[in-house]
Amino acid sequence: QVQLVESGGGLVQAGGSLRLSCAASGRTFSSSRMGWFRQAPGKERAFVGAITWSSGRTFYADSVKGRLTISKDNAKNTVYLQMNSLKPEDTATYYCAAGDVGGTYNYWGQGTQVTVSS
Repeated sequence: QVQLVESGGGLVQAGGSLRLSCAASGRTFSSSRMGWFRQAPGKERAFVGAITWSSGRTFYADSVKGRLTISKDNAKNTVYLQMNSLKPEDTATYYCAAGDVGGTYNYWGQGTQVTVSS
């Protein structure tokens, strides 16, 4: 019912920046929030942050506060993840997901790779 497509990943040096995009289509009105997750090599999938469609409230994992910022464009049904001061430990596949009001994420994108070199 909801399709999500991430883009913007790539290779960047430590200290650099990247901006990831997640374009949503379908029944986007059924989702309350959009979340960003990441999975590093050999690690479990981890929550990065989220934003609500209605008010734009944001929530972040402690590990990324101050460096990563989530924003949205309702007219384009797109959410963004601005990544600054990147560190090698930020290297991961990044996924966006559509969630309900209770924080359950039902739809996921295919992921985009971010690699940060030292």
